Parts: sequence; structure tokens; C-alpha cells
Amino acid sequence: MTKFCYSDYLSQFRNPGRKLYNVVSRRREDSWRGDGTIEPDLLKENKDGWIPLHDAALCGQTECLKTLLKGSADKRTLQEQTSLLLAVSCEHLPCVRCLLELGADPDISNNNKETALYKACELENLEMVSLLLSYGASVNQRCAHGWTALHEAVTRDNTEICDILIGAGAMINPAHTYSIPPLNVAAQKGHMGALSLLGANVNMQTCDGITALHEAAENGHKEVVNALLSKHADANKPANSGLLPLHFAAKYGHHEIVSQLVSVTSRAKLRHSWISPLHLAAEHNRHAAAAVLLKAGADVNDTLAHSHSIQYPDQRATALYFAIANGSTKTAEMLLNAGASLSLDPVSPLLMAARQGCVRSVSLLLERGADMNTKIPSFPTSFPAVVALCMDNLPLLKCLLNHGCDAHSCFTCTYGQARHPLPDINNGFSSCRPMIDLLLEHVGQVQLCNKLTELLDNINPTHLHFHRGKKVICTSS
Repeated sequence: MTKFCYSDYLSQFRNPGRKLYNVVSRRREDSWRGDGTIEPDLLKENKDGWIPLHDAALCGQTECLKTLLKGSADKRTLQEQTSLLLAVSCEHLPCVRCLLELGADPDISNNNKETALYKACELENLEMVSLLLSYGASVNQRCAHGWTALHEAVTRDNTEICDILIGAGAMINPAHTYSIPPLNVAAQKGHMGALSLLGANVNMQTCDGITALHEAAENGHKEVVNALLSKHADANKPANSGLLPLHFAAKYGHHEIVSQLVSVTSRAKLRHSWISPLHLAAEHNRHAAAAVLLKAGADVNDTLAHSHSIQYPDQRATALYFAIANGSTKTAEMLLNAGASLSLDPVSPLLMAARQGCVRSVSLLLERGADMNTKIPSFPTSFPAVVALCMDNLPLLKCLLNHGCDAHSCFTCTYGQARHPLPDINNGFSSCRPMIDLLLEHVGQVQLCNKLTELLDNINPTHLHFHRGKKVICTSS
């Protein structure tokens, strides 16, 4: 028997100038068994589980393939790849035809559960798709992600392949909802061609309750939204989250789609939603979408459902608060112009604006009548609580003082000159000096408490008695 050298065999696949058929033809007849199977040498795997048949398919060597095929057409590599899968992946059509003619199974999948047909659709190879289908390839087999060949064709908007697959029995409406329907994929990608061809149930939902209209609204495909609405897509079908397509459009700022959906969305449905589209537009700073909603009559003072409001530490409730919390000053101004109330949230929007350090938002709220002396229930102070949120932010403190903040109250202390029942902690208090300087500019004669005197004395004793000509009274402890 002729000694078979695997490395010598493979080298001939990779040298196009040499005759590959010699590898097999030089083997004497006694190397073949009488039952038509190949000697074990040719079935010996390398470290990746490959045999010569896999290399022949990968390199497109049809004649070698025919000789090697006897008994090993469906042999798999360690990655579960068959010769047919490799030939399809490299678009070697003659090899694919040869393998199918000699009985290769087109429905064997790789370790990602992708079949030869799925790969052909991924490569948009129409001729290969037709060939595989003619040999009985299963058109509805799913990959590891639950997608079929039709999903793959739809995501590439290849209407020719979609048409062939549908003609071969591809399921347009899946039997279960654990995977995304092909129509949802077309809507998500904005592929009008595939969408028009599918003709599926436009109101089918995934396991999350998402419809094609949700997908189109989220991704900003207004032509797809129009097409779905013309096919009677239900704009009032909520996802499992309770959100309607209008919520999705508002959240992602697609104001033209908001305009399309407002007129077909039930106001009763919106009233029973735990959050309004206006809240989502405000939260994500979607100024144009918020403007469309307000123009259409959205309630600017609608509040978040209590069950969801309590999930936030500050129990926020209004769209205005959401806008302020996310630094959306422009949207907040628009909401205030539309009549947004400053007193519906448990925590004042002014405190949130100060906490965010946004001078523009603080100034806006003060100009619109926000209460400067609002309190923080869990942090009682003798001075406006908003001042406590100005640490290391002199521009913000200056803004408050310019709007009438009571600077004198910042020097009021219940302990006065008595020793404070607090541990001596001086670390970091040197940064308070610029704030005290600024506050002193806005008061007349003032007396400092024992603790403040100690802190400032550690910084600069001479600083205490005169501040730009203004008398400061202090008593050493």
C-alpha cells in the first residue's frame, strides 16, 4: 500500500500550479477497500479535526473532491463544519454541486447552528441558494440566535432571495414568538423592499411584545411607519414594558414619526401608561419631539405613575424634573413656557439643578419663580438648602446671590460661640474660603460662630477681622 503523507497532500491543494488529482491517482488500487470506503489514512484528522476532504472543498478542487467523497461527505471538523459548509462559505459553486450530487446533507449545521443555506443567504449568492433548495435544504431551520435563512436575506434587503425562500415555504409568521419575526427585522433596518414583499401579520409581537411598528419608530424609519400604518398596524398595541410606538419615537427623538403617530394613538391608552411620551422626550433631551407633543396637546404636568416614581431616590414625577435632572435646559424652558409647575415634585427642581451644577438651569428656574428657600427634608439647615449644593461651584453661588439668596442666614448657627458638639475635622475646609469671601460680599456686619472661626483661623488669622473694608466680628474659642 502506498504510504499517505498528509502534509504532502495538503501542500498540493495550496499550490495551484500542480496537478491535484495526482495525490489520489498515484495511490494504487489496493488502497481502496472493496466496499467503496476510503482507507483510514485519508480520514485521519489533523489537530483541527480536518481531513483532506475539507481542504479540497475549501480550495475549490472539484475533481479531488469527487475522488475523496466516497464515505466521508458529511465528515465534520471540530467546529462542526462539513465540506459542504466550507464550499458554500468560499462560494465554490462546482464543489457545492458535486457534494450535493454525491449525497452531502445540506441541513447539517456548524457550531453556531448555521446551515449551508443560511450561509448562502448571508453571502447573497442567489445561484447557490437555488441549488441548495433544489436538493431539499430545510428553509426554516434556525441558527443559534433563532434566525432562519429568510431573516438573513431580509436583513440584507435581498428581495430576490426573499422571494425564492418564501416560494420554498419559508415561514413569514413564526410559529412561536421567542425569535424576531422577519417583518420586525425589515422594519428595524428600514428595508422597504423586503417589507413590501413579506406581507406578514403586521401586528405580530415578539416575546417582549415588540411589533414592527415599535422597531420602525425606534429606528426612525418614517417610510416604514407609513407603510405599516397603511397595512393597519396597531399604534395602540403596547410592548411588555407598557410603552407604545409613540413612546419609542419620543424617546429616540424622531419628531416626524411622533407627528405621524400622535393622531393614531389613543389618548386613553396614553393616560393609562406609567410614563408619558413627553417624560421620555424630556429625559433624553429630545427638544423637537417634545415640541411636537406639546403642540398636539400633551399634558405638561402629567406625572409619573407612583409605582415607578418611588423607584427613584428623589421620587421624581414631572417631565420638567426629568429635563432638569438630565441637564436639558432648552427642553426645560420649553416646558416652563407651556405651563409646567415647579411644585409637583417631592424635591424641588431647583435643588436638582443645583446638584447638577448647571448655572443655566438654576438661573432659568429662579427667573420662573422657583422658591430659593426650599428645604431638603432629610438635611435641615438654617440657610437655603440650595447653598449647600454649591461646594466648589462659585459661579453657581454667585448666581444664587444675584437672585436674592439670603447670605446672612449662611452665618447663622444655633451653637453660636459655644463649642460645637462635633469632631474636629479640618480636612478639605480650606476650599470653603472662596465661598465665604463671596458670601461676605453680600452681608453687612456679621458674627461668626465658634466652629467657623476655628476653621478660618487655621487658614489665615488676619483674614477674619477685615474683609475688603467690611467689619467681621469673631471670638476666639
